[in-house]
Amino acid sequence: MESLQAIKQRFGIIGNDHLLNVALQKAVRVAPTDISVLVTGESGVRKESIPKIIHQLSHRKHSKYIAINCGAIPEGTIDSELFGHEKGAFTGATQTRSGYFEVADGGTIFLDEVGELPLPTQVRLLRVLETGEFLKVGSSKVQKTDVRIVAATNIKMLIAIQKGKFREDLYYRLSTVEIHLPPLRDRSEDIHLLFRKFASDFALKYKMPTIRLEENAINTLISQPWKGNIRQLKNITEQISVIEQNRSINNEILKAYLPDSNHNLPAIIEDKNTSSDFANEREILYKVLFDMRNDINDLKKLTEELINDGDTKTPTDNTQVLMDKLYESERNKDENTLEIIPSKGAESYQGNSKNDDFEDAETVEETISLQEKEEEMIKSSLDRNKGKRKLAAKELGISERTLYRKIKQYDL
Repeated sequence: MESLQAIKQRFGIIGNDHLLNVALQKAVRVAPTDISVLVTGESGVRKESIPKIIHQLSHRKHSKYIAINCGAIPEGTIDSELFGHEKGAFTGATQTRSGYFEVADGGTIFLDEVGELPLPTQVRLLRVLETGEFLKVGSSKVQKTDVRIVAATNIKMLIAIQKGKFREDLYYRLSTVEIHLPPLRDRSEDIHLLFRKFASDFALKYKMPTIRLEENAINTLISQPWKGNIRQLKNITEQISVIEQNRSINNEILKAYLPDSNHNLPAIIEDKNTSSDFANEREILYKVLFDMRNDINDLKKLTEELINDGDTKTPTDNTQVLMDKLYESERNKDENTLEIIPSKGAESYQGNSKNDDFEDAETVEETISLQEKEEEMIKSSLDRNKGKRKLAAKELGISERTLYRKIKQYDL
């Protein structure tokens, strides 16, 4: 059996980190078997190296090795790609086609980003793992295949299972042995080694002297979080190699190529499917409350004006002016503003002196039920759009699903 150092050289793996060595040792031990392997780790940690090691060190090394990116194949064609199809199975199927599981019979299939597989395809894959059987799309003839499956993913599979996006039974079939590759930030001793290797490679590629980091730049390089892992480090090394004329890179030059520190802050990503309806409804309520406050302020302003002008009009005249102004203000508002209704006390005021209590004439009732206001807004919008829910929902700023629920709620 090859030594670990020989395997690293053979497959171009750089680093002496303990976690990396553990992952490689596990790959070497399972290679001679036919056990299914699941490789986990963040994007950019080079998970694709593990299935190559497993295939080359197995008895299948003289058979085909096929790597498939499950996330890059459209959902409508992935079954045909993996299992093949019969002529006429669907529009465009002008001839019978063999899928990867048929072509790779006796070899190894690497399913990268296996967490992106659609649920129907997951059922087919589970059958292959359990019985070695599959059906071509459009065929009823059961076919046999003998393949070693190595899968990889950068998502949390247990969370995907809880959300119903991945089958639990398939996960346990794939992860008979799980190999985890650590992120680059956990391999601090390997970061500079990788940088030097990439710098040397690009110097040969572009026929120029190799760039080298000064001591302070090395410390900055190691302290970075490297969210893009090895892929990100390689890209930055290539940029510096091509652009910088000075081949000695100090700390200031290096920082110019590193991501802004603000980008390293954790991002909170909301699930739009679950929060959009709530946000739209909340905006409507805010608008109603804002309009309500404006109406109350208008009422106060009108009342103060009438009190200040009380010496030129009788209370009865003042009452009529107040009512006229309120009705005029109400007519100028759209359907989204709060309705203000004069009370009976204001209509029946019979005072004859400006010194009499004027509060009865000023008293108004406010319709403050948000549900009633919401119902009125929805009804008005439906009337304006002649019952077309899609247009009404767009006007109200809510989804059609929310509008449909509100229509049922208010029996409109």
